[in-house]
This record gives sequence, structure tokens and C-alpha cells, in this order.
Amino acid sequence: MKFNLNCQLSYSLEDESTFIFSIKAAHNRSQKILQDAVEIDPPVRYEEYIAPDTHNCYLRLHAPAGHLKIAYRATVEVSYIEETPTLIPEVSTDKLPIEILPYLYPSRYCQSDRLIRLAQYEFGEFLPGYSRITAICNWIYDNVAYLYGSTSTHTSAYDTATERAGVCRDFAHLGIAFCRALNVPARFITGYAYGLDPPDFHACFEAYLGDRWYLFDSTRLVPRKGFVRIGAGRDAADVSFATIFGTAQMEEMDVSIDLSKVSTSISHIPTFTDNAIVSSL
Repeated sequence: MKFNLNCQLSYSLEDESTFIFSIKAAHNRSQKILQDAVEIDPPVRYEEYIAPDTHNCYLRLHAPAGHLKIAYRATVEVSYIEETPTLIPEVSTDKLPIEILPYLYPSRYCQSDRLIRLAQYEFGEFLPGYSRITAICNWIYDNVAYLYGSTSTHTSAYDTATERAGVCRDFAHLGIAFCRALNVPARFITGYAYGLDPPDFHACFEAYLGDRWYLFDSTRLVPRKGFVRIGAGRDAADVSFATIFGTAQMEEMDVSIDLSKVSTSISHIPTFTDNAIVSSL
């Protein structure tokens, strides 16, 4: 499938500020960037860094006081790999690749150590494997209200489990925390989501099962075969679309993704009996 991406961000700066943006689509084995461009007004210089382990792309720039606009446009071709869920097992901690272990630990927004009892009570009796992670997604969907404005940048997975309301980043953080509480590595994923209404950046999560990462989204707002990956991290702090060091205030954000060519059908996120979607890495 080919998607056209568009992102435009505008800021008002009281003083000079430094920005780190994570808005570019990742280029990896299953995502190919056919063309892309970054435009900045005023035309300040920027640095680009691609993390070798996750393929996350970060843009850093320093802007003077006044107004700043950054626009990103791209055409991305994505290949989605599907597998049979019933054949995907969990992996014992002693057999996990050493580089995966950091995704087992509690992090700033995913305090898995505070949710162990709840995770064991709700999911401890499920057969380990893909179906148990799907049960986590189903529980979040059934028990947490998707409610705009109900949370802030300080809301954690523990808060969401307690207050039972949130948005996509909160759903993802809770899914990650439950997985880690059950000794399943999990990480936070950001991207552009086809069909999301209203259009915005979207967050979901991946769980490490068998010998690879699999994509999960407990919001059920968008099809998995319509997700274009930006980045991966321990939680949202690692892949915020904009990290600002200064006094800048956002004035406008416009995010869109359009399907330019359909190669397979797109359907909404199902139960675990449907095929599993392999991650981009």
C-alpha cells in the first residue's frame, strides 16, 4: 500500500527555543519512503538523526523568537506481514534476546510494577501467547472510556487503570504496562493512521512474541493495515512528536494521511482469531 502523509505544525516563540521533532516516517524493511520533504519557516538549519536500533528519525533545530512553521510531506509504501495468531507463543525471560530486555522494565508512563496484581488477576489464567495480549486489548477497550481531554501529558498507565478514561497514548501505555507485568516485552509506537477521525498522530503498542514484534491497538479506532510507523520507544517520552526546550506555544497542527494505492483490503481491528500483524522491525 502507498500512503501520502502530511504534517504541518505552527508555534509562537516568546524567546529562542530548541525543538526535537519526531514526525518523519521510519524507513525500514517493511516501510519504504518513496519521497519526502521538510520545509521550515523561517528557514533555519536542522540536524537529522536516525536511531540505529529503532530507525526513529529525529529532527533538531534552534529557532529565534517569533513564529515557527514546520511541514513534512511524504509518500510511503508499506508492506504488511500477516501470521496465524494461534501459532505465536510468549518467550520466557531467560530466552529473550538481550537487546529486548529494556522493554520489560517499568518506565516513566508504564509503571508495570504497580499493576502486577491487577494483571495477574485479570490475565493470569489466560494461555500465554498472542491470545493473551489480545485479551489485554479487549479488556482495555471494554473497561476504559476513550474520552478526549480526560488526561494530560502527566497521565500514566496506573492513572488510566484507576480512572478508566483516556486517549490513544493512554490505551497504549496501559497495554504496555500490563504486558510487562506479565513478563512480556512491550513498547510504545507512534505513527500516521489511515481513517482516524479527527486526523491526528496515533499511538499503539507492540509486544515481543516468538522471535519478533507484533502490533496491537486497543482503541479499535483504525485498521492496522493503515498504520504508517514513525517511531518506537519505552513510552511516549521517547517518541513525542515535538519536544521543546524553551517557551514556545503551539498555534496550529494539521495531520493527514491519504491512501494513494490499495493493494489489499483494509478492515477494522478484530479479535485474536484474525491474522496477526508483524511489526516493521
